[in-house]
Amino acid sequence: MLPLAPQPRARVEGHEVIPLDRGWQGAAAEPDAYPAPERLAGLGWLPARVPGTAAGALRDAGLHWGDLDAEDWWFRTEFDADAARPGEEVLLGVGGVATVAEIYLNGVRILESESMFMSYAIDVGALLKGVNRLAIRCRALAPQLREQRKPRARWRTRVVRDGNIRWFRTMLLGRAPGFAPGPATVGPWRPVWIERRRGLCVEKLELRPRLQGTEGVLAVRVRLRVLDGLLPERVIVELDGPSGIHAASLDLAKAGDAERFATGELRVPSVRRWWPHTHGQPAMHNVRLLVQSGSETVVVHAGRVGFRTLSAGPVPDHEVERDGLDLHVNGVRVFARGAVWTPIDPVGQAPPDEELRQALELACQAGMNMVRVPGIGAYEHHTFYDLCDSLGVLVWQDFMFANLDYPFADDSFSRLVEDEARQVLGQLGGRPSLAVLCGNSEIEQQVAMLGLDPRLGRGEFFESTLPALAEAAEAGAIYVRSAPSGGDLPFRPSRGVANYYGVGGYRRPLADARLAAVRFAAECLAFANVPDTAALIALLPDAPASIVMHHPRWKAGVPRDAGSGWDFDDVRDFYLGLLFGVDAGELRRVDHDRYLELSRAVSGEVMAEVFGEWRRSDSPCGGGLVLWLRDLAPGAGWGVLDHRGVPKVAYHYLRRALAPVAVWTVDEGLGGVVIHVANDSPAMLSARLRTALYTDREQLVAEAYEDIEVAPHGGHERNVESLVGRFVDAAWAYRFGPPAHDAIAVSLERDGDAGTELLGHCVRFPASRPVDVESAVRLGLQASARHQSEGTVHLKVSTRRLAYGVRIHVPGFIPADDVFSVEPGRTRSVMLHPDVDQPVLRGGTLTALNLDGRVSITLPGANA
Repeated sequence: MLPLAPQPRARVEGHEVIPLDRGWQGAAAEPDAYPAPERLAGLGWLPARVPGTAAGALRDAGLHWGDLDAEDWWFRTEFDADAARPGEEVLLGVGGVATVAEIYLNGVRILESESMFMSYAIDVGALLKGVNRLAIRCRALAPQLREQRKPRARWRTRVVRDGNIRWFRTMLLGRAPGFAPGPATVGPWRPVWIERRRGLCVEKLELRPRLQGTEGVLAVRVRLRVLDGLLPERVIVELDGPSGIHAASLDLAKAGDAERFATGELRVPSVRRWWPHTHGQPAMHNVRLLVQSGSETVVVHAGRVGFRTLSAGPVPDHEVERDGLDLHVNGVRVFARGAVWTPIDPVGQAPPDEELRQALELACQAGMNMVRVPGIGAYEHHTFYDLCDSLGVLVWQDFMFANLDYPFADDSFSRLVEDEARQVLGQLGGRPSLAVLCGNSEIEQQVAMLGLDPRLGRGEFFESTLPALAEAAEAGAIYVRSAPSGGDLPFRPSRGVANYYGVGGYRRPLADARLAAVRFAAECLAFANVPDTAALIALLPDAPASIVMHHPRWKAGVPRDAGSGWDFDDVRDFYLGLLFGVDAGELRRVDHDRYLELSRAVSGEVMAEVFGEWRRSDSPCGGGLVLWLRDLAPGAGWGVLDHRGVPKVAYHYLRRALAPVAVWTVDEGLGGVVIHVANDSPAMLSARLRTALYTDREQLVAEAYEDIEVAPHGGHERNVESLVGRFVDAAWAYRFGPPAHDAIAVSLERDGDAGTELLGHCVRFPASRPVDVESAVRLGLQASARHQSEGTVHLKVSTRRLAYGVRIHVPGFIPADDVFSVEPGRTRSVMLHPDVDQPVLRGGTLTALNLDGRVSITLPGANA
């Protein structure tokens, strides 16, 4: 039995890989009622998908899952494959089975696994016999959780129902009642396949790219085994990509009678560097090996690599425990921003590759350049990491440990998790997207918040074993022991890495984002983000009008801390009162639709304010990751995408706040209102900075322009009053009288062939946000739409008075921007992109937070 990373990087031409993804059935059984596969005919079999889960099979059958840990689950299929021929090797690949599992081939038990995170390859050439029967038994966890085990836990957590889950290598998502109550992942959740090997095998392959000045250096280590034929006489590594085609010969050494080591380096002058997409192009290069034996050449496709440097801070003595993370890629500071990743399909655990791509592309479109794979979940499929490489998304990768007192003193457990770590590092090491390896999630915090010594949550495994394994693997990432960690207590935000919920769960004022002096927020800004109506209908499709806050179905989708008398609806309601000056409870009682409309916006307003504070040049913060990207279930979850992957209102606020080229304002109190411009791009930015002050949301009282140039990867600051040229009490901080203006608009513009291009826009309200609604006639909001090339639609929005929180509703189209403000007397252009094949523009409407009702969009040929 050979441990194997899922879908190994090397693909040898001439080898045949056959996915075993058809004809599967799944069935539940009483624990230990069917200890072997000989007599399974009496079970209630359902069609099943592999890769997939028990919950996925039940979902496909229209059935609901219960406690999947309380039952055994069997999966079976038949497939055609002959026994291995002379000079051939046939392996059964198992990408991962959750959780305690046995695998049988033709009645013979060939594997016992105790971890959903481990992958295996088993030599089955002698067991195959034409038509073959494969069966997988996933043993019920519940009876095993009831067993008394030593050592006993030194602390307890409310995150999971049963602390004995610490003994089992399985994901906590699906077993965390406060935010992910189910379903538990049970079954062959990763691919199963047959691989017929002939001639040459790649036993191990390591590609480790690095930069030396402007030169790219690719270190190659490969172990080759010959099944039949001649031993390798020469191995050539070839690299092909944006830096051209390059090749080098590797050194060969004997590793056994039928094995050879090939090692060496390939050097690429003036190599194109890999960048996060916000700061440049993520240049990737294809690698292949040419293995020559006599007159024959075997081609090994070895995947893709990128060349970049990475450091935790600007100086060599930067300490993460003290200074936090201040990522520098290729010597350039990168403000890391993004979200915590959640499974695309938390039920079946096997989303199509295209859905993975869509989710990551939406993250990129929102200006996010980092995602965190958290310790409560599972390591992602190799396709996920391939996409992060190619799209230029940095990965913060947790090892799968969270909150619990894991039994590292147990030798078998310790060996298992070390093997797991080696597999993970073998899969991820050398990838340009891999930026951070984190030992665990919240273990040190869990201990410290119970009033215990935080050192109990550290231990040799996280302090020594994991970093040593990462160093030996030359992973090329920064190691962080725990998130959060650093400081006298691990949750002090001004030291090390924080999980920051001062603004959010702890209901601190927005000023706390500066007062806390956050160095890096590995998690932050968790709100019960309300999705649009179409997503809420999924909560109660038979009676959608009955879905209101406090309905049991609504509350089932709202995260909460287990054992607390509040949930994240309450957090959002606090900021609804703080920012909009409304009584959330009273508004919900008298006008539920208006309550939802403002609730959708308020979390986005808060997120934009906090990231504006953190992103300014004088901030000590190196980045922040929102909890989390996508909801696990229908409802008002933490995601900025709903359970279908559709952006919520908060997403659009983040897209403007996190854009590579962005403009925003920060209220500095007596220091006025400061305009900030970011240019993360690799090109010089030449633009026009404009500010305008309005009173009564309509009358222009001051306006000023300035031509600016912002260096690549640079920024620019300007005080509003310096730009206007006189004191106007921009922030209304001195308050010598009523505010002289109620809106400050700032835009970043440049002239182009098609006219003025709007690069960024923001509006600040010194006194209060305009949430009192006005009629369409008084507001003067209008919109017209015309078809453009390739099915896109050009929408023009104009208004006489300031329009706040404008939303676009056009069936079949997705707006490039949404939930924005339009200045009085000005026009805003937005491109609409088709959401379906060949959509027809049949009309649409606009809404706004200060508009009573809706405004119809005028179409070509229609009466104005």
